[in-house]
Amino acid sequence: MKRIVLRRLPNGRAAYVQPFHISMKGMERLILFRDDDDYDAMVKIMCVCAKRKNVIIIIYAVVSNHCHVAVLANTQEEAYEYGQEIKRIYSMWFSGKYGHEKSLLGVDIKAMALDSDWYVRNALAYIPRNALDNGCNVNEYKWSGFSAMFRERNSPGATPVKTLKKQQKRETMHTGDRLDDVPWLLDKDGNLIPYSFCDYTYLEQAFNNNLSFFLKTIGGQNSSEMSWKLVDGPRTMLADTDFLNSANELSVNWFQSGLPCLSVEKKIRLILYMYRTSKTTVAQLSRTFGISRSEVERIIKPDLSRARCRKRTGTLPGDMP
Repeated sequence: MKRIVLRRLPNGRAAYVQPFHISMKGMERLILFRDDDDYDAMVKIMCVCAKRKNVIIIIYAVVSNHCHVAVLANTQEEAYEYGQEIKRIYSMWFSGKYGHEKSLLGVDIKAMALDSDWYVRNALAYIPRNALDNGCNVNEYKWSGFSAMFRERNSPGATPVKTLKKQQKRETMHTGDRLDDVPWLLDKDGNLIPYSFCDYTYLEQAFNNNLSFFLKTIGGQNSSEMSWKLVDGPRTMLADTDFLNSANELSVNWFQSGLPCLSVEKKIRLILYMYRTSKTTVAQLSRTFGISRSEVERIIKPDLSRARCRKRTGTLPGDMP
């Protein structure tokens, strides 16, 4: 399969992009999506935010208290910012509809690079499999991108979003953003049609253009294992030895070299990645990578500033009041 591909991004620029898995995990006691309007709003927010942040959606799934989306992006930073923008916009929807201010502060965003064929295929299969969490069949679930894959792309009577009048776009897409150049289509119920915004060609080539391969991968997954590998595991604070082993394994995977032999530039890339995808501290990163704490703080400064702001005030710059 081709993991890194050339694509034309929403801003019109052609670039080589790679896949990332983004999760937005709610708290156990908080139902993020309570009715069809919430699910529909989240799918549309995903699309609008993808255009804003210049990423391409491959496949997604929205279930009661969390969602997943795989995207093609230039960098992990862009993928992470996309996830944060989804959270920011949905928090406005949620607060406006239910009046629960700051209720999404505990919702966690994580962006993970899918840096091997195994991770790509299993993440792309795991995402639509989340339909089972809502007690639905994968192939019948309305709020995922599964229906875009290996299907005939023909929707008679579909309405192009770009043909809607300004007020219609605002009411239907929940945004005032300019959408005159998007290929998105709406069905008769006003829901976005997945194949009109999902990069189904990427997923299909990842499974050798074979539907049976895709379905077999979905059916053969251990959901607990995949949840741990893609979502929950990186949130667990590891002991230094285990964290070092994880960093060294990633170093060999990315750079075909053990951690002690890496250049400072490559260590910086790993530090940023592990800080955003693992539960760790500046001190642990310093010990693991052999870099001073002040230098680690400088490397992760934007993220660290956000975390400190949240700890101090309970909010982040840009969060809903």
